[in-house]
Amino acid sequence: MNARPLTIPLFLLLLALGCNRSQETSGTPGGPSGATPAKPSKGTIGVTLLTLQNPFFKVIGDTITTEAAKLGYDTIVLSADTDVARQANHVKDFVVRRCAAIVLSPCESRSIVPVIQEANAAGIPVLTVDIPCNEPGVKLLTQVATDNFGGGKEAGQAMLEALGSAGGKVAILHFKQAESCRLRVKGFRDVIDAHNAKGVPRIDIVMELDGGGAKDLGYKAAEDALQATPDLRGIFAINDPSALGARAALEKANRTGQVTIIGFDGQPEGKQAIKAGKIHADPIQFPDRMGVEIVRAIVKHSKGEDVPKELLIPTSLYRKADAEKDPSLK
Repeated sequence: MNARPLTIPLFLLLLALGCNRSQETSGTPGGPSGATPAKPSKGTIGVTLLTLQNPFFKVIGDTITTEAAKLGYDTIVLSADTDVARQANHVKDFVVRRCAAIVLSPCESRSIVPVIQEANAAGIPVLTVDIPCNEPGVKLLTQVATDNFGGGKEAGQAMLEALGSAGGKVAILHFKQAESCRLRVKGFRDVIDAHNAKGVPRIDIVMELDGGGAKDLGYKAAEDALQATPDLRGIFAINDPSALGARAALEKANRTGQVTIIGFDGQPEGKQAIKAGKIHADPIQFPDRMGVEIVRAIVKHSKGEDVPKELLIPTSLYRKADAEKDPSLK
């Protein structure tokens, strides 16, 4: 009887190759016959980000890919779409693939602990970017992030500047599941509390609503805030998408001259809105620098060099005057 030839499913072959020979690579591909062959990859960096629907995280992913390719690494960049279970599966897959390093911006810092521990047990360095994970029981090579607490304080100062001596009622559009946003709101509240302690006209934070970090959810939250508080004077939104959603809600309600919006991020669309006077100011972040520092940390670790446990990148308060002289804006 003739033996049937052994066939192995393609996906098992690819998995066996491991992350050090990923099919999603950013290095230079091999050239045509006779050309100088590409240098072998130093490994693949697995990246799972909160969402690639937000341009901020896309800049981080693109920068990691570009910088890693310069240094001989491949990358896989995935979007968790704010889904903790999806992100956990990403990390598990990176562990199976034996990635050279794993980078994540946690959808929820507490829930992601078990899979970080799996990566720790496998000896794979884990780094966080933008959103930290300060939970016990995990080992992180480093955490690269904006100084979100400091940025929140800048947002608070911008609100004081905008409302002036009259004070007034303010709403916060939050995204509580992200540690970075919790830090922003804490910084903002600290500044407002210090202002109120001086006995000057108060700024009262009358509500915190879930703006989801997205334009559509920010719109709905701002709409609810306007209906609940007819004399609302300010909105602090924890990122540009929710700030832009809030602006759309103000326009629909014909309240644009009555309520000041402070955003956070400094995305191009947010900067344009600041230039147009639709948002008062943003503490701006530098996602490209985050990507550069992540790759730099991975390379230093691969060489046995020390890596700081945390790198916080300061924000810079960006107002209309800055937007008017910003060459990146049309």
